Amino acid sequence: MTTSTVTAPGTVSEAGTPAPARPRRGNRAARWGFVAPAVLFMLLFFGYPLVRNVVMSFQHYTPRTFFTGEAPLNGFDNWSAVFRDALFGKALWHTFAFTAGSLLGQFCAGLALAVFFSRRFPLNGVLRSLILLPWLVPMVVSGIVWRRILDQDTGVLNSFLDTLGLDGHTPWLTSPHMALLSVILVNVWIGIPFNMVILYGGLQELPRELYEAAALDGASAWRTFRSVTLPMLRPVITVVLVLGFMSTVKLLDLILALTDGGPADATQTLGTLTYQNSFVRLDFGAGAVVGNVLILISAVFAVFYLRANRTEGK
Repeated sequence: MTTSTVTAPGTVSEAGTPAPARPRRGNRAARWGFVAPAVLFMLLFFGYPLVRNVVMSFQHYTPRTFFTGEAPLNGFDNWSAVFRDALFGKALWHTFAFTAGSLLGQFCAGLALAVFFSRRFPLNGVLRSLILLPWLVPMVVSGIVWRRILDQDTGVLNSFLDTLGLDGHTPWLTSPHMALLSVILVNVWIGIPFNMVILYGGLQELPRELYEAAALDGASAWRTFRSVTLPMLRPVITVVLVLGFMSTVKLLDLILALTDGGPADATQTLGTLTYQNSFVRLDFGAGAVVGNVLILISAVFAVFYLRANRTEGK
């Protein structure tokens, strides 16, 4: 006849192994106490606005609604009106061009500067601190300053080009063919310091032994960078690109300060279109639709990013 013994939580069984202790109710309540503020914050400041924006896109929401509270449902009228608008297609294309151009320029310049400053030389720290200035200046201030610099008639850039004997009358911000490129270049200038700082930190964490082994094998500088630096820096690169995408795809203040979406809607993006529909034309339903499209694009990008990270982890 065999007998079974019941081991109390936290005691030692007959086999000599400690029995797992059951979590106490007090510990569980304490854990939820730490998590609850974050959950409440997310629900209030992210969850509710998101749901409210989705609902608004199916309503006839006008300035009168703020006084009467009446916002009748109109089905997909707002969505069909936005998708039939030719400006939406232009804004969507400009958003992708602006985001891709900005990310490419910021990343390439930031990586080049990070590699350059990873070497020791006099005034290294001073120069790195000065490069951080564009990132520290408020976006609106940077936009106003660059608007004066790129002015066709009185701008510093055209005056400098005229001094060199080049074309000193380039319409950087007033030509539909040049405005988007000019805005991209200004955003690249602003985003370079962020990319440089993150990538520089990642470079400092790479093992020096790998570079010593590559040098002993006779690998060139380019081969070492391509075969050692880039693969080891991939997690940091992913973070930089994801954060850069999230901050660039919805950019509004810089474009408003530089061109206000013009000229001839040449710099109109989904962010500026949302602003103009909601606060200029006071068509809040259409503004909510464009905002939801912007959120959907960010969500799709986040899903691809998570799946790519999961695949790399396996």
